[in-house]
Amino acid sequence: MEAAGGGGEAGGIALHDFSGQLGEQRVHFHAMRLRDSLFLWVGAAPALASLAVAMCSPRDTIPVAASLLGDPSDTASSCLAQRLASKTKKQIFVSYNLQNTDSNFTLLIENRIKEEMTAFPEKF
Repeated sequence: MEAAGGGGEAGGIALHDFSGQLGEQRVHFHAMRLRDSLFLWVGAAPALASLAVAMCSPRDTIPVAASLLGDPSDTASSCLAQRLASKTKKQIFVSYNLQNTDSNFTLLIENRIKEEMTAFPEKF
């Protein structure tokens, strides 16, 4: 598993790139921390096939989520965004661009992200 600084924090924006070998697949991550939100791209090749957003609501214990781009029946981006919004209490944008949407694999993805959040909290 590798991490790369990825960039500065000009204007309150922090960029962070990291990757990991998850099972048989090399997965790359790009995180962009904004003032009150986080954009997270997950993929193996340059693509933006889906985009979802999730945020906590004072009226519900589960963060609300919406698919903004891509097939609305593909819930990988919105589910990951919901779980990360619940953990961070921020508005989370997620673009999940991997063919493998198996729940065990997405759990590996989520754990890798949480591992990076623990190691570099200032980037998230």
